[in-house]
Amino acid sequence: MAIAPDRFGHFAAIDWSGAVGPRQSGIAVAICARRAAAPTLVAAEGGWSRTAALDWLANAMPPDTLVGLDLGPSLPFIDRDAFFPGWAESPSDARALWALVERICADDPHLGASRFVDHDEVARHLRRHGGRKGEFFEGSGRLRVTEEAQRRQGLSPTSNLNLVGAAQVGKSSLTGMRVLHRLAGHVPVWPFDPVPSQGPLIVEIYTTIAARAAGIRKGLSKIRDAAALDVALAAIGSDPHASLARYDDHATDAILTAAWLRANADRPELWHPAAMTSHIAQTEGWTFGVS
Repeated sequence: MAIAPDRFGHFAAIDWSGAVGPRQSGIAVAICARRAAAPTLVAAEGGWSRTAALDWLANAMPPDTLVGLDLGPSLPFIDRDAFFPGWAESPSDARALWALVERICADDPHLGASRFVDHDEVARHLRRHGGRKGEFFEGSGRLRVTEEAQRRQGLSPTSNLNLVGAAQVGKSSLTGMRVLHRLAGHVPVWPFDPVPSQGPLIVEIYTTIAARAAGIRKGLSKIRDAAALDVALAAIGSDPHASLARYDDHATDAILTAAWLRANADRPELWHPAAMTSHIAQTEGWTFGVS
């Protein structure tokens, strides 16, 4: 399947957050149209919440948007043939995992995932704060096949089962699964769903891939000033951005990654990674940009 150059008219990137609370300063949304104009930030009244982001995805973004979410939409499965080996309720695929997270966390406010993290069976597989490491958490944590491929590309993925440390993405991933579950029937998610001939589509992104493509060296992936952002945008074929009121990692990551997504959306090899089998696609998913 080849993606036509005009298949998508808009390209968005969302830097996500798993933080507790009604509003998350770590959420940033950037969007751009075709051609070269730099992405702009999308504002939410009172600041972004996960609920507001869900509403934007379901109802407010342009209907021809390819949107990247900076979170892991699933957990490791292939290495053990299960998300949670030994647990009778371990889901059989990613959508069943999203449904399980939603069911267990139904009473968690703000699309949080605290109850899932603290679930007796789930916690056996996690590394949590306070030195709490589940009996089945091994080393630095199990990785998905796409994360192993990220390592081979020189990236530094962390396990979605690790919930400790500045680099952890486990909490963001779990809260994101609640959003993906609620979007079922509204917005398809690649590769769990096929790419539709029209309408919006969600993919998983890793903002460091955009940073590397822009020539930013390993260990220096964060952009915190206007000049550096414009240099990075120019490297991937984008015009300079409109000045921001505040420069932080979340805003600049979202802007740069939206521009990168636009520049790479029609590359066939990114939609057909050689290592992604149909079984991997339905259980673990794949990060767009990992070929």
